[in-house]
Amino acid sequence: MKIPTLLELLEAGVHFGHQTSKRYPKTKPYIFGIRNGIHIINLEKTVEKLKEALDFIKEVAKRNEIILFLGSKKQAKDIVKKAAQEVNMPYITERWLGGTFTNLSTIVKNVKKMKKMEEEKEKGEFKKYTKKEQSKFGKEIEKLKKLFEGLRELNKLPEALFIVGLNEEETAVKEAVKKKVPIIAMIDTNSKPQNVTYPIPANDDGVKSIKMIVNLVVEAIKEGKTQRDIK
Repeated sequence: MKIPTLLELLEAGVHFGHQTSKRYPKTKPYIFGIRNGIHIINLEKTVEKLKEALDFIKEVAKRNEIILFLGSKKQAKDIVKKAAQEVNMPYITERWLGGTFTNLSTIVKNVKKMKKMEEEKEKGEFKKYTKKEQSKFGKEIEKLKKLFEGLRELNKLPEALFIVGLNEEETAVKEAVKKKVPIIAMIDTNSKPQNVTYPIPANDDGVKSIKMIVNLVVEAIKEGKTQRDIK
């Protein structure tokens, strides 16, 4: 698959880091320099690490394994959800629920409950209850959907976790490390990269930058699936 040129990465603002005072020390290998008090990401490193991450993603997709998409920060939510849906992968765009990996059986139980309640509503089984009770059931379904809609088909640990907004997802990182789930993540200059298996040095705040990286992940999954189908 085609990797963006340095110019294309520049145009998407992938190189913009944070103010120098916000730099996390372990991001030093990914930094090119400083401009107007802002750290600039080394895009040659971005290309190098991007290739490694996308090759891994293709292999996961080729094996028909699952990649869980995670992005709860405001500017990433819609992009992450749309991308995951495009390639039929599970996603979380609301807050990460503690135990999603370490107590997966509880998540699966709640997903089953959500599906069962939706089915009962569809069949008109709620009509035998009072309007107040029907309203209560409706609200419960909406609450469950908000938390578990993206996890409908997740019945085992994913092969990998793809994160946009690493600093917002510390609990997810801890659980992934504990359960030995490889992490793919965009690494901004204020990110903590030490637990990330496949770091992608990139601006994780700008919408254009997020879209570019997320779309590349989607393309890698599609390519991996195609190779599986050919085989």
